[in-house]
Amino acid sequence: MNIILLSGGSGKRLWPLSNDIRSKQFLKLFKKEDGTYESMVQRVYSAIKRVDPNAVVTIATSKNQVSALNNQLGDNINISIEPCRKDTFPAIALATAYLHDVQKVDENEAVVVCPVDPYVEDDYFKALSNLYNQAEKGEANLVLMGIEPTYPSEKYGYIIPKDKNNTSEVLKFKEKPYIKTAQTYIEQGALWNGGVFAYKIKYVLEKAHELIDFKDYYDLFAKYESLNKISFDYAVVEKEPKIQVMRFAGQWKDLGTWNTLTEAMNEKIIGKAIMNEKCSNVHIINETNIPMLAMGLHDVVISAGPDGILISDKTDSSFIKPFVDKIIQPTMFAEKSWGSYKVIDINPESMTIKITLNPGNAMNYHCPEQAKQLLMEWNNL
Repeated sequence: MNIILLSGGSGKRLWPLSNDIRSKQFLKLFKKEDGTYESMVQRVYSAIKRVDPNAVVTIATSKNQVSALNNQLGDNINISIEPCRKDTFPAIALATAYLHDVQKVDENEAVVVCPVDPYVEDDYFKALSNLYNQAEKGEANLVLMGIEPTYPSEKYGYIIPKDKNNTSEVLKFKEKPYIKTAQTYIEQGALWNGGVFAYKIKYVLEKAHELIDFKDYYDLFAKYESLNKISFDYAVVEKEPKIQVMRFAGQWKDLGTWNTLTEAMNEKIIGKAIMNEKCSNVHIINETNIPMLAMGLHDVVISAGPDGILISDKTDSSFIKPFVDKIIQPTMFAEKSWGSYKVIDINPESMTIKITLNPGNAMNYHCPEQAKQLLMEWNNL
């Protein structure tokens, strides 16, 4: 099975732990059986390999996330690097060309595309395999995963299937609606569009050549910065008449906000913190060495890291982005292929950085240059 994992976004809705370099999929918030923590990308990647050890996984990401991916998944992963962010259609076209021209995957083979950060169980990855097999049949040019909705949501687009069969033709798509309209869609049998779909490589390459003048992967990569930003849904999905949808009724959560992320966490506190018995529905994530105490709070998330501190009602935490946009400062924490760095203290003349090297790695020559760049950025704010 060929899989393209889309790993992008700035992660501002999970500030202060995420930023332009350290997006939400790299946050190690999920406790494993051995007591250590793993990130969303580690959880998804390991589950794919557990369900299908022979799966060929390619991660489509921007160049500033490559180091974090290598740090968390190793150096032997397949990565399609976007020179800059250009939305999902260019990213998927580039990754598909990478599969065909670099990894030499036959154009008649299918590929599944899915986000790297959903909270799911193994039945989801088995459903990806079914999606792949359905695309291999060639009955439709696109096969979507339609997620059975659990409540009327304004966060997702909706897929209207032709019938209630497990695999059905798609009648139409509906944009993200208001709550009352979403309830009407659900009553009509609509499914959530979770951005998971499959196609044959040849199909997307043909669509890419219709919209972009390029010869092969290498030429497309060279021209990437000149491409127009456009989503895959707008460029391809909404214009394609031959589409099927396969239903998925298992657990699926989009952990894009603190509110939804804390619902998936299996413990109330991560890091150095305590709360008294009067607290209810409170989650604390503390990446600092400063002790934290919460008392008498309800429905609150508290998150502290090198980039700042968040104390928010869980519902209001979904609307964090415009406020975070007003905060201007250099990135204070980032993962690199050799380890990570954290800015401890900074002033106009000097800065203190904590460097953590992974086993088997050595100090990289460009670390002092990184510190100099951070200091320059700070002084220019």
